[in-house]
Amino acid sequence: MSRTRVLIVDDHPLFRAGVRNELEPHSDLHVIGEAASAQIALDLADTALPDLVLIDAQLRSDNSLDLTRQLKRRHPQMLVVLMARIEDDEQLFQAIRSGAAAYITKDIDPDELVRVLRKVALGEYLINESVLSRPHVASRVLHQFQELSVLDESAEGVFSPLTRREIEILDYVAQGNSNKEIAFQLGISDQTVKNHITSILRKLAVNDRTQAVIFALRHGWIKLDEPEQPEPRLRAVR
Repeated sequence: MSRTRVLIVDDHPLFRAGVRNELEPHSDLHVIGEAASAQIALDLADTALPDLVLIDAQLRSDNSLDLTRQLKRRHPQMLVVLMARIEDDEQLFQAIRSGAAAYITKDIDPDELVRVLRKVALGEYLINESVLSRPHVASRVLHQFQELSVLDESAEGVFSPLTRREIEILDYVAQGNSNKEIAFQLGISDQTVKNHITSILRKLAVNDRTQAVIFALRHGWIKLDEPEQPEPRLRAVR
């Protein structure tokens, strides 16, 4: 069984010890170190090369989002999970921008924490689920897509490896629809939607739905409607 090497970053020693104690009984999760500051975390990340870094989203003396960005720049494959004291839409939005794979609260049940870390280690970006449950954050993410689309207009016309159905599904994904909602709109099963999304991620060589939408926008396969529309919406390029 492969082991996920975890680095815990929190400025409260008691909390770090508590997380370590919860993870240690699980043979697939191995805590390789603890850090009380961003600099110590960066040093440990460079030397110990953990697979996953669990970071307190409100470090007292450092900026947790800056730390996340630095970790992702230095080690793009390193996974980051941010732990917040309370749910905050602004922080969730910034967590997405920084490259975090998941955003959770510190009152999470220990068994749920283990489940989250395991899913993230398998390549799932659970932060997308958080976005779908918060319409205001989803709307801001769409505006970010719009800016990226404008900046990358020269990429339009590039051949798309996706089928018409896959582009249609990606269109719905970009609008913030869940798999169940997409299945209902298209009259297909949830599993069929999942199969299409798996195919999309594989073809585009990206890790999650958000990256797939950005990739498609940059290449002109899907576009945002004109600004006069009451709400930003994506339509497929045929």
